[in-house]
Amino acid sequence: MAANKRFIISGGGTGGHIFPAISIANALKKRFPDGEFLFVGAEGRMEMERVPKAGYKIIGLQVNGLVRSMSPSGILKNIKVVYRFVKSYFKAKSIVKEFKPDAVVGVGGYASCPTLYAANKLGVPTFLQEQNSYAGVANKFLSKGVKKICVAYDGMERFFPAEKLVMTGNPVRQDFLNVQKGAQEAYDFFGLDSSKKTILVIGGSLGARTVNNSIIAGLDAIKQSGVQVIWQTGKYYFEDAKKKADESNNPNLVCTDFVSRMDYAYAVADLVVSRAGASSISELCLLGKPSILVPSPNVAEDHQTKNAMALSTKNAAVMIKDAEAVEKLVPEALRLVADEASLASISEHAFALAQKDSADRIASVILGEI
Repeated sequence: MAANKRFIISGGGTGGHIFPAISIANALKKRFPDGEFLFVGAEGRMEMERVPKAGYKIIGLQVNGLVRSMSPSGILKNIKVVYRFVKSYFKAKSIVKEFKPDAVVGVGGYASCPTLYAANKLGVPTFLQEQNSYAGVANKFLSKGVKKICVAYDGMERFFPAEKLVMTGNPVRQDFLNVQKGAQEAYDFFGLDSSKKTILVIGGSLGARTVNNSIIAGLDAIKQSGVQVIWQTGKYYFEDAKKKADESNNPNLVCTDFVSRMDYAYAVADLVVSRAGASSISELCLLGKPSILVPSPNVAEDHQTKNAMALSTKNAAVMIKDAEAVEKLVPEALRLVADEASLASISEHAFALAQKDSADRIASVILGEI
């Protein structure tokens, strides 16, 4: 294997796509320090900012996802989507021809579709990484032309050719694994008491409206319980959430729009409340964290519910439906965090589902085929 291998990695749109993409690039770069890497993302999406910060070059395509509506406006929007796809396909084809990659890896998201489709047409080996338990439209469309499909859940032969599937798990940010559970510096960072139970509430970088409303509805119960809560609201909901938190006058409540040290947050958490994105679930399993998952109903094919059920049916998490969260979330979280036996059981079952060294395993799959 020559030291100057070249790789294109395409996809993005959310952290759940971007962090695995960067992790895969890092794993390949460890094998080929002199290799060349190029990312292809969607213009205006977060990968255009995050990827350069990780030290990689990225090119953006003007591409969007299909609108799931047959209304006149939906049809007009989809005509524009198709036009942009065709335009992006020809741009991607030029990128692939010019860069001459040894392999192209798709991680899901709008941009991966024209990029991998162009690479397939040009005879370049292509690979998919599907993070979710329910395959996305782009990956299903691309699956026939790829060499291998790296997955994180059982049963993915429902969507993909079985002979192409490799169980690798989802790559996670390795810095999460560096801080020991219960480390004193982590409690000090948040100004918390290491002798008290702590619940971590996370709704993603943008926040989760239902999760935030559920916490607001339960602020009195949280205060009375004496349980510590780190509440990451997301930037869109922070102003209102902070006002409610201040009004509750609870010294055991840390309200923030963004957690800069998630490794510390996980280290102090006895219980995590989270949406059910694929990356979040992979992190929770790898850390063996007991969790309550509130799947977002606003995602394609309701895939977060399927992600959550993959854990909840194996006693590796508790799932609460979005529509029931305002009423049930805080009471269940306070009950569960006080139940040592249940926490230990969920932790054990979650850790048993963890897929370790995923990025390195994906790199091995790619290099075994080129």
